[in-house]
Amino acid sequence: MTATARRGALVWFRRDLRDHDHHALARALADGAPVYAAFVFDREILDALPAPADRRVEFIWESARELDAALRRRGGGLIVRHARARDAIPVLADVLGVVAVYANHDYEPAARDRDAAVAHALAARGIALRTFKDQVIFERAEVMTLAGRPFTVFTPYRNAWLRALQPAHVAPHDVGAHAGALAPPPAAEDRGLPALEAMGFERTNLAALGVVPGMSGGAARFEDFKPRIGDYRAARDYPAAKGPSYLSVHLRFGTVSVRELVAFAHAASLQAGGEGASTWLSELVWREFYAQILWHHPHVVAQSFKPEYDGLAFPNDGVRFTAWCEARTGYPIVDAAMRQLNATGYMHNRLRMIAASFLVKDLLVDWRWGEKVFADRLIDYDLASNNGGWQWAASTGCDAQPYFRIFNPVTQSQRFDAQGAFIRRYVPELAPLDAREIHAPWTVPPATQRAKGVVVGRDYPAPVVDHALARAQALELFGVVRRPAIR
Repeated sequence: MTATARRGALVWFRRDLRDHDHHALARALADGAPVYAAFVFDREILDALPAPADRRVEFIWESARELDAALRRRGGGLIVRHARARDAIPVLADVLGVVAVYANHDYEPAARDRDAAVAHALAARGIALRTFKDQVIFERAEVMTLAGRPFTVFTPYRNAWLRALQPAHVAPHDVGAHAGALAPPPAAEDRGLPALEAMGFERTNLAALGVVPGMSGGAARFEDFKPRIGDYRAARDYPAAKGPSYLSVHLRFGTVSVRELVAFAHAASLQAGGEGASTWLSELVWREFYAQILWHHPHVVAQSFKPEYDGLAFPNDGVRFTAWCEARTGYPIVDAAMRQLNATGYMHNRLRMIAASFLVKDLLVDWRWGEKVFADRLIDYDLASNNGGWQWAASTGCDAQPYFRIFNPVTQSQRFDAQGAFIRRYVPELAPLDAREIHAPWTVPPATQRAKGVVVGRDYPAPVVDHALARAQALELFGVVRRPAIR
């Protein structure tokens, strides 16, 4: 098809599965009809997943199904493929005869490589790739130091981010004004959504967990959180409490708009009693801080942000690593955290820090091993945030906790799950122990263990390491790297 014969656009949905406040969709609609929509279950990603029961794939499938229905109500519809996106999108755009493909920016190195390949293939066909900022408020080099360099410390970044924030940054991208430009999928291309089973996946326990995918699920979560945001600062660190927003998976797949969330949080933070909203807004800024770290320093995907820490000689004991993965460390708060992850695909943020610190600084296992486990199992897995969180806990990242700050899993448990309510939920064999005993069951007298039916080594594992000894070994391990070389 000649360039002059082409008309309209194809909107390529990725991690932005909604039909409202969508930058690429709004721009495509404003630029003129017809506007088609597509989503690709990308085999480059899906074929690398470790198991057929993946909650993320089910979440995406249900979200795409809801998006398709919403677009059809507007007169359009979703063209869905199960293929390599870098191959499918250029071919589809050519078949549809569009002038351009519209998509929102993705900042991960693999996604950038994919998008470059798509842009090249489209250009060879005389089609443009037009991309837009959508998943963050500030991207790339929009918030920099006064010297024009990327921030590597969070607090100054947050302060600069807040100073830069203007109403225009959170204004929604209006889709409804031009919705009539949406075109239904041509009959030959309208194949519907492939079944999960046809793609090699299966249903999970998502519904039983009460996780509602899609725009409807994101909206319901947000409405549930709004009246609780004032308590966020006080409640967020306690895993047994309903403190978090539980919006992380919806932010990950774009079933909510970050602009809507930030606008609400910022306005609430300016009101009397706005401390909770201010704290939650800071968490949203952390997300963008790690996104710009990944953009400016893509080496963090496989290496430490601080190069000197790539010299750490972790013992990487496989038996200890497996005990951590399978929630058999003998430390109740760590095992409860890992059981929550394994059973639900979610882990409370405080527990992510505890579990990560324990793996790296008690078990002396490379942070990359743990990061991969979280990447495989978290329903809200985001490369930038996951990598940033692990490197923070391991003291290898930017603005990380000092290497000599090592969480004591017992005192963390006593502080953030004082009554043991969360532990009892996920480690029910420890339920007979009282609030003083449950955090360190190996310290309970043997006679009491037998009387309560909680015998360490029989009913619950003995600690895989002694924390005090492990702490000393960690300090020595990190100290070798930190110690100046003798010349």
